[in-house]
Amino acid sequence: MTPSDLPTLLSTRLRLRAVTEDDAAFVQDLYAHPEVTEFIGTTDWVETTQEQALARIHRYRAAAGRAAGIWLVETVEGRRPLGFALLKPIPWSVRLADTRAQAGLAQDTEIGWHLHPDAWGHGYATEAARALLAHARRHGLTEVVAVTHPRNLASQRVAARIGMVHQGTTDRYYDTTCELFTLTL
Repeated sequence: MTPSDLPTLLSTRLRLRAVTEDDAAFVQDLYAHPEVTEFIGTTDWVETTQEQALARIHRYRAAAGRAAGIWLVETVEGRRPLGFALLKPIPWSVRLADTRAQAGLAQDTEIGWHLHPDAWGHGYATEAARALLAHARRHGLTEVVAVTHPRNLASQRVAARIGMVHQGTTDRYYDTTCELFTLTL
């Protein structure tokens, strides 16, 4: 599947679509906010240049797969960009990767969201996640996981709202300790 094959998903208020280079200014603005990047990854970072935004767009477009991708979330009315929603294979922590691969275990599928601070508190993350869950079911996925930084209570509430079950802390993904949520589809 190519990035241009990433299907557009619609909900009542939202359109989830493939990100393009025309979205670079929004991507640059989104990831320049420390409050957005604070809980993403294991180090503090912000991206502030157009080159960094374009590189991120290319990485996001490369994530497209049969049931996977990273979608730009925008309003249906006005097409205002709000952030990103993702459904993609989640990387195992290094200490587990070899043994999981040797055992023939596939990567788990992660669901997640990164929204602009202006979009927080309006239910957009929950609505986008529900659209992704419907997409995952249509493509035969049987389970998704979400991981959050232990202090990211807002994302933990979104996971609970979409029916995910908190499994406690884990260090099996991203080489860091996270709160793990699972959902059987």
